[in-house]
Amino acid sequence: MALTTADLTAIETAIASGVLRVRFSDGREVQYQSLSDLLKAREFIKNDLTQSGGTASTRATFASFTKD
Repeated sequence: MALTTADLTAIETAIASGVLRVRFSDGREVQYQSLSDLLKAREFIKNDLTQSGGTASTRATFASFTKD
């Protein structure tokens, strides 16, 4: 199962609204036991998207300097 940014959005919407049941875009529905479980799921999805090149990754830019 490939996780998507839509899955992340569904989890974040549930967290924001205080519900524990999440329906994903592919029709799956999951009943989480607690907010803690939702937060863990969000982190899992974020990490998966980051590793697979998804758009949930945090981008960082580093400066490089040379002395001529």
